[in-house]
Amino acid sequence: MDTHDVKDLPEVFQRIAQQKKSLCDAQSRKGQRPRRDPAMTLIFNHNLQRMTNEMRNLASMDGGTATYGTTFVPPPYPPCIRPLAELTKTTIDKLVLETQHRGTYLLVRCVTRQDRLTAVTAIVEDENRDAILLQLYHQELAFESTEDILNLGRVLIIKEPYLKFTANGGYALRVDHVGDVVFLAPDDERIPPVWLSSGVMECTASGWKTTGNERFERGEYRAAIEAYTQALECTPTAAESDTIHLNRSLAFIRMGAFDRALSDISAASSADSSEKALYRKAQALYGLQRFRDCCEVLKTLRQQYPNNKTARDLLNRAVARVAEQLHGRYDFKKMLDEAAKLRPPHLDHATYIGGPVVIKDSVISPAGRGMFTTRAVSAGELLLCEKAFAHVFVDESGTGAQALPMTMVIDAVNNRASMGAENELLNQAVQKLWRNPSLASAITNLHHGSYQPVDATSSVDGNPIIDTFLIRQIMALNSFGCPLTSRESVLGSSSKGAATTKQQEAAFHSSGIWPQASHINHSCTSNVRRCFIGDMMTVRATRDLPADAELVWWYRPPPSGVDATYLEHQKTFRSQWGFTCKCAMCRDLRDTPRSVLQRRRQLLDEFASLLGTSPQQQSRGLAGGGGGGRRPLKAGVLKKASAIVQKLDATYKNTAPTRVPRPAVAGLNMELARRLADGTEAGAAESARYALAALEACGFVICTGQSPGRGPLVVKEWGLMIDTVLDAWLYLQEAYWIVAPHLAVSALGYARTAYKICVGEDVSFGDALAGQGTGSSR
Repeated sequence: MDTHDVKDLPEVFQRIAQQKKSLCDAQSRKGQRPRRDPAMTLIFNHNLQRMTNEMRNLASMDGGTATYGTTFVPPPYPPCIRPLAELTKTTIDKLVLETQHRGTYLLVRCVTRQDRLTAVTAIVEDENRDAILLQLYHQELAFESTEDILNLGRVLIIKEPYLKFTANGGYALRVDHVGDVVFLAPDDERIPPVWLSSGVMECTASGWKTTGNERFERGEYRAAIEAYTQALECTPTAAESDTIHLNRSLAFIRMGAFDRALSDISAASSADSSEKALYRKAQALYGLQRFRDCCEVLKTLRQQYPNNKTARDLLNRAVARVAEQLHGRYDFKKMLDEAAKLRPPHLDHATYIGGPVVIKDSVISPAGRGMFTTRAVSAGELLLCEKAFAHVFVDESGTGAQALPMTMVIDAVNNRASMGAENELLNQAVQKLWRNPSLASAITNLHHGSYQPVDATSSVDGNPIIDTFLIRQIMALNSFGCPLTSRESVLGSSSKGAATTKQQEAAFHSSGIWPQASHINHSCTSNVRRCFIGDMMTVRATRDLPADAELVWWYRPPPSGVDATYLEHQKTFRSQWGFTCKCAMCRDLRDTPRSVLQRRRQLLDEFASLLGTSPQQQSRGLAGGGGGGRRPLKAGVLKKASAIVQKLDATYKNTAPTRVPRPAVAGLNMELARRLADGTEAGAAESARYALAALEACGFVICTGQSPGRGPLVVKEWGLMIDTVLDAWLYLQEAYWIVAPHLAVSALGYARTAYKICVGEDVSFGDALAGQGTGSSR
């Protein structure tokens, strides 16, 4: 592990090649015994590094230069799946480089305080007093980092130890799998007598319980659990055992280990009648999102203890969660308020599991599964609203109380580097599975490419087997970048037009994994769209869909038909997800000659030069926000601009927009609609014409609206729901209030639906209209 100034970030990517070379060099020494450094040298260097890291962290907190950690992902190796009783004891002097010592275990003691950056580290020694650096990965979460794991004198067992070269040329014991380390109690019989602390054997159940209570009050939940465990091993009375189990269950709840809490509650003889036991059980069930079971427990609790106000409050919350789960009844305004205030923005809401969707074998991805409608649905309808299994919020300001240290993760094996929340997201997922084995299938059944997980039983030595490299692969293929809210990312924080490219990219440094939504396969011509409010994802239909339609969305923005060749566009799909997109837009891009793409780029540049807009903005098909306000267009400029749009549209002569949408054409039409919306009747009429053209370029089929004053406005077919569509409907309804009021109501309704699709909700639609400055507050 290393630390670097953020200003050096671009240079870090060059280290992928260096790391590849290091891996090759390391493999050439596989099986060799390393030169062992004296224990005092290792201890001195570790303590020096720990003090350096502490000073850097303090400097960063005081407003100095921010630092970030760098972690190198090793080649995958499997977790130990054998019981400890079947392993043979080994010692440090018998370990060889770049080798996982299968069938063995190592007993060690910490001889330094821990350090932490991207892993928890300490110097450990074995019974022969040989010392080595130990690196434990994925053992804690960011919010738990105030509590030490590797205390001075802590004794632990490393199952099937793996001796690795480190990035700085040294070597260390590396533990990536959370189940491959066993933390021993102070009086464990496997600890050598010379390592035992004096007085440990005389401690009683009551004494350990008191110690556990003290640690719990200090917020040291991990240490409290260990003390309660010690108490249970000291032959407590039946009454003491009940109290200790219930106390430990609360510590487990605070740690998010709800499965373990339920086990403790079940072990208490008063589990079905005690007020405390019933409430703890309800808390644990609530944490597992088993809300209906939670309600049943709370009803029993309320019957037996009607004056318990906290139980009444929790029951009200659980009932609201059941309504969300079964009927999709969400208070989106409340959710927006919560997301604005909470840091991290982890909302107390449930996953909508009663929606009109089902997961089954995919048509698009024959080797995998997909999500399908169970009945006909309408554009804008809520199909899924899911709470993240794991979610990491990155405070872009870096000043929030929940700001996370940034981590560069370099995976030289897969030629990949990432910056941001990936490491902490993996930690969250691993720890959640470790603490709640009942949730494992939600993650482990997701697509994981060619990775071959271990063939393991459900548990070993009473603990689940968590293959960290499997979870890492699942994260890489199924996680989503996400803004704080989609409203901010679509409209921009100032609510003055579309967000800038920089704003949109910054909004997606946070990330999460939503297991249900992960089953939706890719197509550039998507029929659903995802949106975010904190750690909640909404999925809405972007068009009317029949029953048994497979849902698809884009994993990356669809091609504009201007910026990239077919091969360039497919590169990300192949490298990141291992497939080639075969949608109509990609096939059309494949069949479009490079000369035509160059001609389109030339036309966009001419348009940008003529109107003074950003070529990048136009090529992405985004409207507004960067053109410097509604500067009026002279007749001659409008004529030339309109001619450019017609020429660009003519380059798509082989397919209709309903089959292959034209985002670039839509973007130019939308820019003209925006410029012409000057509040006059003539300007409104022209603005409406170009807004309709933008919608048609996106594949919309709209009847009658082209002739204001005659007939209703009807969308016969919805098109590609890029952000330009929302802009077009907002400007169209604004224009119709001036030139065709009888059409404005219909246009406003379609604008609301488009807003709901692009933002995820419509409770903020009125505020958006006012903030956009459309001139309409109706």
